[in-house]
Order: sequence, then structure tokens, then C-alpha cells
Amino acid sequence: MESKMEFLQCHFNWDLDYSRSRLLNLRDKLEDICEETGNRWLGHFYNLQGFIQVKLEEYEDAKRLFNKAAEAFSELRHADEGPWLVVNYGNLAWLHHHLREHEESQAYLSKVDVLMKKYPSPSQSELHPEIYAEKAWTLIYLKEELNAAVDHFEKAARMQPDMVEWNSSYVISSVKAQEQNTGEVEADLLEKMRAAKERDPENLYLAVLYLEQRAKKGEKIQEEVREFARNNLESLSCSYSSMKSLLEVYKNHLPIDEAIDLAEEALQMHPDRRHLKKCVAFCYRWKMLLFRDSPRRPGMKDRAISLHRELLSLYPHSLVSKIIDLAIVYAKSGDQAKAEQIYQELLQDELDPADKQLLYYSYAKYLYVDQHDSDGSIRYHMKAAEIPVRSGSREGSIRALHKIKDRGQHRMCPEIEKFLQNLQDPRP
Repeated sequence: MESKMEFLQCHFNWDLDYSRSRLLNLRDKLEDICEETGNRWLGHFYNLQGFIQVKLEEYEDAKRLFNKAAEAFSELRHADEGPWLVVNYGNLAWLHHHLREHEESQAYLSKVDVLMKKYPSPSQSELHPEIYAEKAWTLIYLKEELNAAVDHFEKAARMQPDMVEWNSSYVISSVKAQEQNTGEVEADLLEKMRAAKERDPENLYLAVLYLEQRAKKGEKIQEEVREFARNNLESLSCSYSSMKSLLEVYKNHLPIDEAIDLAEEALQMHPDRRHLKKCVAFCYRWKMLLFRDSPRRPGMKDRAISLHRELLSLYPHSLVSKIIDLAIVYAKSGDQAKAEQIYQELLQDELDPADKQLLYYSYAKYLYVDQHDSDGSIRYHMKAAEIPVRSGSREGSIRALHKIKDRGQHRMCPEIEKFLQNLQDPRP
């Protein structure tokens, strides 16, 4: 039976093993996204949440989430059975295997066999498009493997072109991958984005990304962004991904105070939505970090600190990152003693490697910018870089070390050069 399970197409066979802190952070994020009204990926969300709960050894909750995934697919596809359940049944087979419930596990293996025979792939040499779509979506959220996701979405959309959300996701992931690989989006892909937006007018996230790409090409989109926000604020308030992306467009292309006002207005409309409190907190932190010379808003310091402290209880599973954000706010508000106290308490805690890496990276930046301690900053960038966890924090620390070495002016340059030479996978 176990040899059969090794060939299942499901989360447990997609090489998705990650640190506990990464899984907890993603669980918090998924809980916010699952509150989105009309989410067409809800079945996929519940499947991934269930997988995370198994990895966290919370098996009963995993079972509940896998069952919710099946219910969500039934509602979205308007059918009780179909190829979209292959991944779900595979996940359930593994769950019951973990629980040593072998009869139940075998029953789900049999269900997978029935589905595969009843709903074969349109191409004998390829997986079913439903599997490609779910695997692509999962790779984006858990592994951030954009190039593989683009390939899977392209195959799914090509084999089943009537699934508009698959085509939209193919275009979105293509844009993000092209930016990651080359730093810019080519004109033909921007045209695909425009066409996808016309086919999928309710996809606010796609609409926001399209506005952002046009702005990067030099278009004046400020008034269009404001009108878009006014016309869609209610829907945006119920969509974590779309709201956060829109606020980033405001941050990059409009006055930061307008972003704060928009986020505060959304929170007033839905005061119990925790992701909106996080969005408002983001905006205040952006203003403190990136717009330090702009006029301070009345009560900004107290409001920013209050929101960041509230997030600690609202997001108990991603606590380390939220505590670091609070330390940053204290530092930028002028309370260096409080910021240092928070950092020192975290530095003494037993953290898993991913959280420790994030902490070292953040503390290195704090030492350089707020304490003017370049030696200490370099030491902590080294500590972050030598932890073999692939992350934005590690890449940021390696980039910082390369930058200092290339300038050649710091007394620690020989030590940095030797460190980078000996570092495993030293790419910035």
C-alpha cells in the first residue's frame, strides 16, 4: 500500500517539507485568505491547510480541513465528484496512514484509482489539468518556485482553456517570474495581462498587478488607482491579497498618507478583520521606514505601536516576525532603548533556524541604521547568511555583505571576502 502512496499526486509527494515556523506563518496567512468572499481557490486553500496541520501533528484539524476542501470543490464545481478530488483523496490516504488507520487509507487509494480511470487526462503523457493547477498553486504559496508554477499553470490552461482562473494565474505567475528572472516585464506579457484582465473582470488581484505594471512602464495611473479603490473598497476590504497589493501600489506611486487613509477607512468598515489591522500597521511602518522626512501624522507613533502590539495576540503562530516588526516601530519612533530590549530578549530565546535567520537579518539592519554599528551589523549579517535556510532574509544578508566587500572601504573587507568564499551557496 505504501508503495502505491508514493506515486500519488498530492501534497505529501510534492517535496513540501518546511520548518515549523514557516508552516505556522503560512497557516496564519492562509487563514486570512480563506476569509475572502468568493474565493475560487478555496478547495486548494483547505487542502494546503490540511497538509500543514498534518506536518504540525494536528491530525483532527487536518481531517476537518481536508473534508472542507472536498465540500468547497463540490460547491465551486457544482458536482459531488470529479478529477479535482484526486489530490484531496491522496492527502486523506496519507493522513489515515499517519494515524495507522490502514483500512481507511486503502479506501481513499481505491477512490483515487476510480477517479483516475473515470476522468483520464486529455493528454496521455501529462497529468490531469486539475492536478497541474493545484500543484502550481501550491508551489507558489509554499515553495515560491515560480518557474515550475508557470509551467504547470500553462499546461492546465492549455488543456482546459475554459477555466478562466487558471489562465489568470498563469499570467500572474509569469509576470512575477519574469520580474524575478530579468527585473522587468516584456510588452507581450503585459498584453497577455490586459487580455486576462478582460476575461476575468472580478479578479481584483490581477487588476491591481496590472495597474502596478503600467506604472512601472511610466504610465500616470494615480487617478485611475484612486478611482479603482473608491469603486471596489468593499470587495478589496474582504480580500487580503488584493488589499495588501493595492496599498503597495499606493506606497510606490502615491503619497503614503493616502495609503494610510485608505487602510484606515477599510478597517472602519470591517473593524473585526485582523488582516486589515495588519494592513494599517504595514502602512504606518512603511511611513516610518521609507518616508521619515514626510510630516508626522498626529498620534502616529501611538497608533503604530498600539496596532503592532495588537497583532501579537491576533497572530500567535507567527509571533517572532510580529515582535520584530514591533521592535522596528519602536526604533523608528525614537525609542531605541525599547527596541534594543526587544531584540535582546529575542536573541536569548530558543528559536528555530528560520526565525533565528530573520532575527539576525533584522538586527543587522537595526545596528547599521539606528545604532551606527557597522561592525556589529556585519557580524549579524554573517550569522544570518551561514544558516542554511533559503529565504529573503538570507539573500538580503548576502547581498549586504557583497555590497560592503565590493566597495572595499571597510576594515572587515578581507574577513567578509573569506567568509563569502567559504559560504555554502553564496549567491546573493
